[in-house]
Formats: sequence, C-alpha cells, structure tokens
Amino acid sequence: MLDVFDLTNLQWGTCQSVYGVVAMISYLFGGVLADRFAPRKLIAIALFLTALGGVVFATYPSYGVLKVLYGYWGFTTIFLLWAAMIKATRVWGGERSQGKAFGFLDGGRGFVGALFGSMGVMIFSIFIVGEIADASLPDRKEAFKYVILVSSAIVALIGVLVWFLMKSQDDKERVIQLDRISSEHILTVMKIPAVYLLMIIILCAYVGYKFTDIYSLYAKEVMLFDEVESAKVGTLLLFIRPIVGILIGFIADRSRTTLWLVISFLITIIGALLFASGIIEPGAGGLFFMSMMITATGVYAIRALYFATLQEGQIPLVLTGTAVGMISLVGYTPDIFAGAAMGYLLDNSPGETGHQHVFLLLTAFCVVGFVASTLFYRLPFRSKKKATI
Repeated sequence: MLDVFDLTNLQWGTCQSVYGVVAMISYLFGGVLADRFAPRKLIAIALFLTALGGVVFATYPSYGVLKVLYGYWGFTTIFLLWAAMIKATRVWGGERSQGKAFGFLDGGRGFVGALFGSMGVMIFSIFIVGEIADASLPDRKEAFKYVILVSSAIVALIGVLVWFLMKSQDDKERVIQLDRISSEHILTVMKIPAVYLLMIIILCAYVGYKFTDIYSLYAKEVMLFDEVESAKVGTLLLFIRPIVGILIGFIADRSRTTLWLVISFLITIIGALLFASGIIEPGAGGLFFMSMMITATGVYAIRALYFATLQEGQIPLVLTGTAVGMISLVGYTPDIFAGAAMGYLLDNSPGETGHQHVFLLLTAFCVVGFVASTLFYRLPFRSKKKATI
C-alpha cells in the first residue's frame, strides 16, 4: 500500500483516522436508519457503494482524494451496513439460536478475512511480471490494481446475493421495521440498563481485540523469533478466531449467553496475567503459545457473544438498530485510543517491560468488563423478581 500509493506512514494513518471519525458519527445515525428500512436493502446498497469506491481506489487517486475515499467508506460500511448487519443476524438467530447466529457471524468474518488476504496474495503473484522482489513499481501497481478490482467485484457480487437471497415475507419485514423514528423510541432504548452495560462490555472487549496485534511483535521482541516465525503467529490467530467464534456460539445457546461472556472475560484475564507476570521469556515457546491461545480464545469468544446478548438484555427487536448504534458509539472508541496507548507503553519501556505494561492494561480493562458482564448476567433475575413482586 505504502509503496504503490507513494504514501508515508503518517499519510496512511491519516486516511485511517478519517475513516474512524466518519465511522464514529455513522454508528449512531446508522443505527436509527436500520430500524426504519429493511436490513437486506441497506446491506446490499452498502456493498454496491463500497465496491464502487474500490473502482476509484484502483485508479490510484491522489492523497487528497484518498482521504475523501476513506471517509466515504466510513459512511458505506458503518452508516449503511453495521447496525443493519447486526439486526439481520439477530432476526436470523430467532429466539433460541442467538449464540450460533453471532458466533457464525464473527467466526465467518474472521475466516473470510483470512481468505481475502490469501486471495490477494495469489492474484498479485499471478499478475506480477517476473519475481516480486525484482518487479518495477509500474508492474507492482498493475498487479495490485487487479487485487483491488477482483476484491471489489466480489463485494458487489455479494451485494447482489444479499438483495435476492435475504428476502423474507413482507409481513415479517414490517414487524422489524418502524414507520418512523421518534424521540420516544430513542428514550425507550436509553432506559434499558443492558444498553449501558453493553457499552462498557464492548469497549473492554474491543481493547482486547485491538491488542491482539501485539502477539507477533511479542514473538519477535521478547521470544526472539525471526520475522517468518513471528508472522506465523499472526497467521495462527486468523484461524483461531473462526473456530472459537463458531464453537462458543453453539455452547452459549445450551445455557445463557451472558454466563459465557463472564467466563470468557475470566479466561482473558488469566491469559493476560500470564504475559504480564514476565514468566514468558525466550526458550519458553510452549508457555508462550499456551498463554496466547488462552488470551485469544477469551477475546474472540467475547467478540462473538456480546451482541448475542441483545435478546437476553430485553432490547426490543424492532429497536435493535437504534440500540446497536448507541452501544457502538461508545463501545468502539478503542479505535481512537487503543493503538496510541499501546504504542506509548511500548515506546516508554522498550522490550519485555513495555509488553508487560500492555498486558497489565489489558487485564485492567478485562476486570472492568468482567464486572459489567457479571452485572448483565444478574439483570434478568432482578427483572423476574420485580415482576413476581
């Protein structure tokens, strides 16, 4: 990316920041939109427009246009897609399969992400002239253009499939849609305790997810793995996510989703404390992989389950989009501060000490998430007691 678009790290980071700012604004307003229109229509339109942006991307636009394009993608992928996707998944899961529905969603997203990465490498190698290391910049730009165009074509194709295959009967679509959004609907969502607990839970969980980026760096700087071995650590995580997501979904539906949310936070705390303790050093490869598996399993399980608790949190189905928008506005703020916090800790204490500080911070967030998820777990019991009285 930096090479073929002739960008500095700062410019690349600025593009991502533009996306993040537009995304944060879009969470709230996109949530309301998802309760007004059918999810399949919003999802399909979002995919078509995102693919159209890919066509512009493939022309190698200027840095100024690139910033606008990333803002545009913040609109198409969050304002139009995000809450509609969560609502569609909740509808699909029905009353008894919320865990499986959201487990397949997050596990599937991880798996598809891994496939897209592999596909990109394959397409690039097919269209590159000669050896990659010896290829000229124009040749690399030409090959990478096909990666962008094929990816965009697949996104557009999925939009077509969504439009025609996600159809449900008109009477069912009317049940999950509002004729209009009023302040009364927003106030209704604001009165639900689960909404505020999910804000905290998702914020803490998302910090854990953002911090999964550190494992490859830990392998290189602390375990002293070479670059190839360190890269394999990151690849392993790509395949842990879909396995954990799907398995935890099936398990959660056999009991209570919130119970497994509590357990998953506890698992993450154990794994983070192992790293923070300083006992994982060069030569302790087995302990490193075991601790990484523990922490990653907890993080990916939480990520797969937190929106599966919407039903247990007594959030009305018809107001799912509005609730998701409000929750996401707070829950995904780690996109703004997590990377900076991790970088600050690593730069201020180079080597193993900095990594220990990062995992101590992760532990702190997970303890807060554990408390919030425990309170969430107790909510239905409180409600039933009040109803009985």
